[in-house]
Amino acid sequence: MTHKHIFLAFLRVGLLGYGGGPAAIPLVQKEVVENYKWMTDDEFSDMLAMGNTLPGPIATKLAGYVGYRVSGIGGMLNALVASVLPTVILMIILLTTLSTFRDLDWVQGMTRGVIPVVAVLLGVLTWSFIEKSNKDLGWLKVTFLIVISVLLIQTLGLHPAVIIAALIIYVLTKPTGAQKGGESS
Repeated sequence: MTHKHIFLAFLRVGLLGYGGGPAAIPLVQKEVVENYKWMTDDEFSDMLAMGNTLPGPIATKLAGYVGYRVSGIGGMLNALVASVLPTVILMIILLTTLSTFRDLDWVQGMTRGVIPVVAVLLGVLTWSFIEKSNKDLGWLKVTFLIVISVLLIQTLGLHPAVIIAALIIYVLTKPTGAQKGGESS
């Protein structure tokens, strides 16, 4: 039964994740955290952060990790096939069809109409991450990290993975309260 659920979860993501990896992230989160409860929100956030530091499409990285975590190598392969198969089939069908009708107004309008929907999906996911971060860090630190990240990405053209990796390294290497000084009696 687990393989069936893995396949259905990632098939839905593959079918509905129009717009690429960023559009698929909220869908994966809905399936993995809310529908099947294979992970908590915190675990999903950690997986997403780590996945963004690695090369390759995020949707397949998430599918591979979740599938492996839930049901080993078989689950990983199952999730990868389920998430990629709809895209491959739809690419062949749509590109053949759209190339024939690409100059028609309704085809161009359909393509432009999807962009706001993807933006809303990403906005909702972003807001949930901000709320989670606020609980852990507080609004001041969250706002500071958002502003610094946006400035580094937009002004310096720094890749988001570099910022994520730097923050992970910082968190792993920073001294904790118990390590800073001895306990006083």
